[in-house]
Amino acid sequence: MNKRELIYIAVLTLVIAFMDITGIPSVFFVNIQVADMEPFYFTLMINFLIIGIMTFLFLRILCPNWKLGFTKIGLIDGFKKYGIIGVAVAIVGLIAFYVGLSPFDRQPSIVKVLIEGVIYYVGVAIIEELYVRGLLLNLIEKMFAKSKNSTLIAVVLSAVVFGVGHIFGVLNQSLLVIVSKVVWTVGMGIFFGMVYKKTSNLWLPIIIHFLINVCALPYCFSSINGYADLTLYIVVPVYIILGIYSFMELKKEV
Repeated sequence: MNKRELIYIAVLTLVIAFMDITGIPSVFFVNIQVADMEPFYFTLMINFLIIGIMTFLFLRILCPNWKLGFTKIGLIDGFKKYGIIGVAVAIVGLIAFYVGLSPFDRQPSIVKVLIEGVIYYVGVAIIEELYVRGLLLNLIEKMFAKSKNSTLIAVVLSAVVFGVGHIFGVLNQSLLVIVSKVVWTVGMGIFFGMVYKKTSNLWLPIIIHFLINVCALPYCFSSINGYADLTLYIVVPVYIILGIYSFMELKKEV
């Protein structure tokens, strides 16, 4: 791949990240109110569609040889090997959110639960894995191609970017929450990156990402937007351990 194509991918990654964080352009024209749902969920989901279409056309026209990993190859075997870990971590997250938010003070509609608690996270998983792993991770790996640690460097750096990118959602919360969110998301990112590079399949981290995110479903039943200390005490150590495990798995092949 030549330098021009790498520049194209870098630009595309930055544009998607900007759109994902800001909600632009949908934030300017999408304002849909359904039942007791928060309107911004529709705004973000429409933005996911725009990002997906834009990325498909961009790669098809300018970088047709860029391999994202949207394939069946490695999916079943990869899920057998790493799916149990992903499901276990997701269950721990569900328990952590449940105990942290109890007692619950909302009775949401089925529409709210399905869209905010499930469907929305399908889009989150696909778009975040698309540009963090499918684009950014591979871009960094190619930039460090001459290093024997190129894959390890790419996985860790992309995970750090992934973690730092989640600061924007917790800026109005305590320092403990901000630091905890970054730490656990970096650990999660290293795991997703390891799974991706071990299987060469982007669907696998997307599926596991979705399973982990959908365990935030208890928030639909609570008026609390932040994270209880108890939740952090459960989740953060789990993701630190997961990150270390994933790092060591990658280190074996270096």
